[in-house]
Amino acid sequence: MSDNEIMNSILQAGELDDQLTPKQRQILQAAVEMFAEKGYASTSTSEIAKKAGVAEGTIFRHYKTKKELLFAIVSPMITKFAAPFFAQHFVKQVFDREVSGYEELLRNLIHNRFEFVKENVTLLKIVLQEVAFHEELQERYKSIFKDHVLESFEETVEHFQANGQIKDYPVHSVIRLTISTIIGFLVTRFIIMPDYDWDDEKEIDRTIDFIMNGLEK
Repeated sequence: MSDNEIMNSILQAGELDDQLTPKQRQILQAAVEMFAEKGYASTSTSEIAKKAGVAEGTIFRHYKTKKELLFAIVSPMITKFAAPFFAQHFVKQVFDREVSGYEELLRNLIHNRFEFVKENVTLLKIVLQEVAFHEELQERYKSIFKDHVLESFEETVEHFQANGQIKDYPVHSVIRLTISTIIGFLVTRFIIMPDYDWDDEKEIDRTIDFIMNGLEK
């Protein structure tokens, strides 16, 4: 991903002030690259400043702490996951559509998330690296999933269970198995093995087949 693409991804993913100064843009760009390459804990503000071509004091004029700088980068990504507008749009696209069965729902879900991750790989890498170490990030994800996605997911699973299309596992077990398989596919595809010669449509088909073979009655 090019420098411009990364900055555009940050700006499009959330609602960062479109009046960012050139120095702020340089700082954010440098921080994204450094955090993605070395991780937040192993990156110093002096390294970010050097890469950005600014004095270290300039960073602290815009961001009080390194953690505040991290959140300036990560928050737009979370916003795209977490903002009510996006969450409602996601639910409408995936769960509110009339689908013939759980398999079609899975296809909608995977394609929806595939395109999102494809457009935000660098930022997602930073989020995945840092979410385990920052409780604030964990809470934001949990809150939005619980408030805007979980109920629709539960109702959908219960619907297909009542129709005899999927096994009568506990609903949250079905959700866990579904989500963990899809996330595993996306993380492997875009972060762990991005250079592998993937046939994306076939991998999506195999992922769906794997889930359905486990859940079908």
